[in-house]
Amino acid sequence: MGLALSLPLHVFFSSIWEMSNRTRLALSLLAVGIVAAFWTALRMITFIQITKEESLWHDFGGWYFGAIFVFLCWSSLYHGISYYYLLEAEHAQKEAAEQATIAEQVKRLSAEGKAKDAKLKMLRYQLNPHFLFNTLNAINSLVQTEQAARAQKMVVQLSKFLRYSLDNNPEMKIPLHREIDALNLYLEIEKTRFGDRLKMDFRIDENTKSALVPSLLMQPLIENSMKYAVAKNENGGTISLCSRLQNNKLVLELSDTGASEKLQSSKIKNSPGRGIGLHNTSERLQAFYGDEYKFDLSLHSSGGLKTTIEIPFELSPGTTSSFKPSSRPA
Repeated sequence: MGLALSLPLHVFFSSIWEMSNRTRLALSLLAVGIVAAFWTALRMITFIQITKEESLWHDFGGWYFGAIFVFLCWSSLYHGISYYYLLEAEHAQKEAAEQATIAEQVKRLSAEGKAKDAKLKMLRYQLNPHFLFNTLNAINSLVQTEQAARAQKMVVQLSKFLRYSLDNNPEMKIPLHREIDALNLYLEIEKTRFGDRLKMDFRIDENTKSALVPSLLMQPLIENSMKYAVAKNENGGTISLCSRLQNNKLVLELSDTGASEKLQSSKIKNSPGRGIGLHNTSERLQAFYGDEYKFDLSLHSSGGLKTTIEIPFELSPGTTSSFKPSSRPA
């Protein structure tokens, strides 16, 4: 009989579930009191019929208290199980929402990564046709003047540089010493063109040789110096590159002797070639480092252009350096 009476109590609890907690508590206690009283009366009537004992009704309070206790325990169990299933459902919904959010974030990051890679490749490959145009023109000039040996040498040097360029993804970072190797490949080609007119002064700090930099970062800048400093000066010029560590930053300084200050300044502002090289380098640095870099240009009194790049000092995994970060300038 108690089990049978719990069924309508279950239906009643389900019908008031959406009400406020205070209202639901009051109605639940009232329902428990009514069902417990009805169950107590049924139990006592049944017991009297079985035992033929008529003097039980004065014990109605004790029987009623026991019935209330049983149905209160049943009601507590019912609400506990209901809240458990509710929490399980909310937890499952929360996990599903989190999984959907994570999947969306992964998709967005993947799209951003692909867009960043595509942008880096575009910026790198935008420079290659300009470099190839100059080099092929130089080879053509050597062929026309019947300097076959020099033309052949330049073709071999060009093939080495292009192989290096293709083997290194533009979205990857490489150690600085490999970047210097790439610059030497490029400058060997230019050395064939300009001979003794081209002078180089590389001062690379030993502590910076393992620092990571974007591949072929300096090549477009040196190409600009070749075009607007060495090529424009009858006596040629000197291209200087130095590296150092300062405040846990890698500082790269590239400068050329240039032509006149007026001519150099005009070239920086008005030349499409100069603009592409500087703009693309700045864009690549922005793509790699966000706001954690500096890219400054300044002119010497002699007309030479000085380019300063400051980026975070990073080492490839497993590489160690004797450099110890300090707050004092190097």
